[in-house]
This record gives sequence, structure tokens and C-alpha cells, in this order.
Amino acid sequence: MEVTANSYFCGAGLMDIGLMEAGIQINQAFEMDADACKTYRHNLGGHIKQCDLTQELVLEQAECHGMFFTYPCTKYSTIGDIHGTRTGDELYLHALRHMFIARPEFFVAENVPGMLAFPIVMEAMTKMPDYYVTVFCPVKSETWLPQRRNRLIIIGTRRPFAIRPPENTKPIALADILEDEPKVTLPTAIKARMSGAYRDLPIISDPAKGDVAPTCIAHYAKDKSTRLVVDKRFPLGVRPYSVREYARLQGVPDWFNFPVSDSSAYRQIGNGVSKQVGEWAGREIIRYMNQVREAV
Repeated sequence: MEVTANSYFCGAGLMDIGLMEAGIQINQAFEMDADACKTYRHNLGGHIKQCDLTQELVLEQAECHGMFFTYPCTKYSTIGDIHGTRTGDELYLHALRHMFIARPEFFVAENVPGMLAFPIVMEAMTKMPDYYVTVFCPVKSETWLPQRRNRLIIIGTRRPFAIRPPENTKPIALADILEDEPKVTLPTAIKARMSGAYRDLPIISDPAKGDVAPTCIAHYAKDKSTRLVVDKRFPLGVRPYSVREYARLQGVPDWFNFPVSDSSAYRQIGNGVSKQVGEWAGREIIRYMNQVREAV
């Protein structure tokens, strides 16, 4: 049985890689950012539509069994407390609109754990009539990858089903994702930050000590000095992560390319969902849909 889905707020398609590898057919994907659409189309196909999803009619979209929503997380993140921007947003209402009108067999929503602090949002996403909903938090990317990245995953199905949590695995080591000849720039801010010129010292990860990298951030191109990896070949013995290494921290396979500027690539990677999270969710959905098929 072919399981189909639409992907909303899909970015460059990092999560969709995992969904596809799990066996899910993405009928249509939706994203507003032009560069992200360019990357998606270059790697995953022409089924992506660049658009403002708040203006899209549900019944004009491709039919599918289920829906995946990865709406932006910036205003739910706890870091927003520092800047006074942790206000939540209303994009979840458009996920809700899609579910209410289309009534898919399943839905999956992804966001940061900070969304738990917004009870109205959580009620809307977990109390949909006629859905059995399971919430997983935190889902840790370091279960699979050398990156600390916690996420909230909400899975809803029309019929009762026991969604299994991610299984503990032997994660990829940081040393295994590093390039032999990384192409990186060394901003002057590295020396300044290491010397204490900034409020915060850099987060330095040492692969020889079994360290993992901190969460990949979307604005890394502007803040390379904040996250560094030990590399004795470089001045001061540290350097930023290359674009390819940053992608590997998210589980992105090397065949996946970024036909955009490095700045845009870093942003797309930081905004994405780790590929293995998509693969886990996709496999559980395949299990569910097999049960649906057997029950018919």
C-alpha cells in the first residue's frame, strides 16, 4: 500500500528526506522561502509549491492520506524570552484548518519543546475530535546524530494505534561527520569571542573527547564564532563547521546539495528537521497505515 502525504512549511525538505526513505510518497509540499524551494526542487522533485500557506485553499491541494506540519518555531522558542519575542504565532491555526477540512487519516506536527508553554496551541493540536493523539517530547536528535537538538512531535491518527517512541541507537560520532578538507571562513569574531570580548564564550566541541555539537541554528552564517569544532590545523585550534558538516549534523546525506549561497544553506539547515526524526515518524505512520489496510 502506497502511503501518501502532503508536507507543509517544508523548508528545504530535510524532514521529507526521512519521510521518503521511510516509504512515504510526498504528493505536494508547500514553502514560502524561494531559496528553500530551489533547494527542495533541485534534490527532491518538482512537487513543491512556493506560496503563502495562509492564502492556500485546502480543497485545491493534492489528495493524500496524511499531513506533516513543521510550522516555524522561532516565536515558541525559550530563547525568545531574552528578546521579548516569545509570543507564539497563529500559523498553527492553518495546520488546524487543513486538518479540519481535509480530515486526513493521520497528521504529524513538529516544533520546539517551548510550544508546550502555549496551552491554547497545544489544546488545538492535541484535542481534535475523532483523532487519537500522542505527544513525544523531547525527541532528541542525538539519539542518532552528534547534535543536541530536542523537538516536540505530535502524531494524530483516526484510529487507535500505539506509536512507538524512537529506539536508542548508537549515534554517529562527531568525528565521523567532519570533512578532511573543510571549506570554511574564519571570521575575526572567533578570536575576539575566545578572548572574552563578547558576553558569551564559544561552544567548542572536541571530537576526540566524544563531544556532540550544539543545536544547529539558522543564523549560523552570521554567528560562526558561537559554535566551533576543535581542529588543530587552524589558528587557535578551532574552526566553524562547513556547510556539508552542518548538513551532516542534521542527518542530510551527501547526495543532497544546496544550489544557493552558503548563508542561505546554513539557514535552511538550521531551520530544518533532522532527517532521522522524519524517518522515525514515517516508519511509524507506515506501520499504522498497514494496520488500517488490514482492518478494511
